[in-house]
Amino acid sequence: MKKLGFLGAGNMAGALVRGLVVTKRYRARDVWTSDAEPKQCRRLGRAYGIGIARDNATLVADSAVVVLAVKPQVMDAVLVEIRPHVRRQLFVSIAAGVPTARLEAGLGGRARIVRAMPNTPALVGAGITVVVRGKKATAADERIATALFGGVGEVVRVRDETLMDAVTGLSGSGPAYVYRFAEGLIEGARAEGLPERTARQLAYQTIRGAALMLQETGRSPEELRAMVTSPGGTTLAGLQALEARAFATVVAEGVRAATRRSRELGR
Repeated sequence: MKKLGFLGAGNMAGALVRGLVVTKRYRARDVWTSDAEPKQCRRLGRAYGIGIARDNATLVADSAVVVLAVKPQVMDAVLVEIRPHVRRQLFVSIAAGVPTARLEAGLGGRARIVRAMPNTPALVGAGITVVVRGKKATAADERIATALFGGVGEVVRVRDETLMDAVTGLSGSGPAYVYRFAEGLIEGARAEGLPERTARQLAYQTIRGAALMLQETGRSPEELRAMVTSPGGTTLAGLQALEARAFATVVAEGVRAATRRSRELGR
């Protein structure tokens, strides 16, 4: 029996495999994967030396922990496929919007499930994951899931599963908002004459440095913003242009729209 099986071999599964193997939380020989696209499995196998299961049923039957890493749209079909092989495994789901009650019902009502929402910075070991356990999962199961995602970043535990949709809207989808912001910074700088390479370097380091300031100074976003906003200065001019288009409101609505979509996927 393998210790850890990934049902699905996409980008997030790959990020987790990388984090776990590189940090030696799991040995490569104790990890395997299955996927509807065999080339995805071969990619992870070549990169990290993990095994490849013959099919989903084999992977589930012979794994102590199964990470459900398939898209929400195909989850129900996958649950039907693997239900006959549910024994004493722990299931950890990273499918956006799919509640533990739906997973438990799909697996026959007796499975232990921890639901998690990681994000793509896990690819570089800088992710953040929120976990919540289902009705049949234990505190020990939650610790296993926390250790799993701790290999690729920070982990937050919550007790109220209804919060997971907002988590999805913020940290799950949030990296894309930051990337779009970076595109805007680069576009504006290029329009004013900066070479693209220089504009990218300045934008990326500015975002990284600002994030570190938020994490390490203990100051609020409002305080840090005020520190660099002098009356009549350049920063104020830039902020006024953004707020004339309701910048903060638009960003907040992005989070809310993603949250609503997460709820829709759950239904």
